[in-house]
Amino acid sequence: MSMFSWCFGKRAFPAGGVDRELSDVENVRTYTYKEMRVATEDFRPENKIGQGGFGSVYKGTLKDGSLVAIKVLSAESSQGLKEFLTEITVISDIQHENLVKLHGYCVEGNSRILVYGYLENGSLDQTLLGSGQCSINFTWEVRKKICIGVTKGLAYLHEEVQPHVIHRDIKASNILLDEHFTPKISDFGLAKLFPSHLTHISTRIAGTQGYLAPEYAMRGQLTRKADIYSFGVLLLEIVSGRPNQNRRLPVEDQYLLERVWQQYREGELESLVDTSMEDVDMDEACLYLKIGLLCAQSLPKSRPSMSNVMKMLNGELELSEKDLADPGLLSELMNYKTVKNNTSGTSSSGSGNHDDSRSYGNTTTSYANMTFTAITER
Repeated sequence: MSMFSWCFGKRAFPAGGVDRELSDVENVRTYTYKEMRVATEDFRPENKIGQGGFGSVYKGTLKDGSLVAIKVLSAESSQGLKEFLTEITVISDIQHENLVKLHGYCVEGNSRILVYGYLENGSLDQTLLGSGQCSINFTWEVRKKICIGVTKGLAYLHEEVQPHVIHRDIKASNILLDEHFTPKISDFGLAKLFPSHLTHISTRIAGTQGYLAPEYAMRGQLTRKADIYSFGVLLLEIVSGRPNQNRRLPVEDQYLLERVWQQYREGELESLVDTSMEDVDMDEACLYLKIGLLCAQSLPKSRPSMSNVMKMLNGELELSEKDLADPGLLSELMNYKTVKNNTSGTSSSGSGNHDDSRSYGNTTTSYANMTFTAITER
């Protein structure tokens, strides 16, 4: 069965189960459950380094001494099984400095486990945007490196891999840092293949509130421009050191994208550059904020390609401020949701070729003709 067919939800899984689905996968090895138990010291709680909607992540040591991150899928999650298969098939076929490396997987009984290289400096939401103490000094040069690295990874997925890959869940928690602060895009469970002859994919919504492009969140129309919107929001977070939503702030400050747009219009972008940076090039930081706004434009056609984003970040292509219009704002999306719910009711059904949406927390927001699951707060 081809990766193309099941990534677009056109076939159910055959009776042969997961083993048959993975029979053609190359470039990754299989592990036994015993090896996973030994690596994690029988999944000791002290080795647990993460918890997601579909299971837990443990730090482990393989027999050869390699440090790994072991992602254990919850046995009760059928949706997670689909993501498990997607992640293995997509990431096993591609290698890039700014994408996580999949060492292998374990399928034994009810166990579904992914084995990745361990990344010492965790995720951006835990470190740069986390509320706790962080020992990492996120200088301007480090932040530039992260921005450019993520751009390279996305440009590779969007423009070099065939068929192209849409990640669908670009956000701070899915950007991991190695010991040298090289960013790695992770979590390909929601990824979609995007053959070049298509203009868009119609799909049920899956992703995280605050990072979703308007045309995708409202109509289920997915293109590479949805990833670019998410990247734009991420870029604003990295430069400002603020999460895209913070409900502890006054209403007018809660949504970062709205705040950046307002400060841009008032000529006060500098006020949003993270003051914890001592070495910041203010002109460059403000340029990065403007590029973030350009990536988050309301109209998909107004957003640049990732290769052009790279040129802008490197100063090889000038950003034309006349191209900056209103971005796709979260408040407008939430107003749309309210209107649709009040006039049409709610439904968990979608149109076109569907896959299930993903839950990142305890909050599920149902839109008319779609289901949207998301985190409401960090």
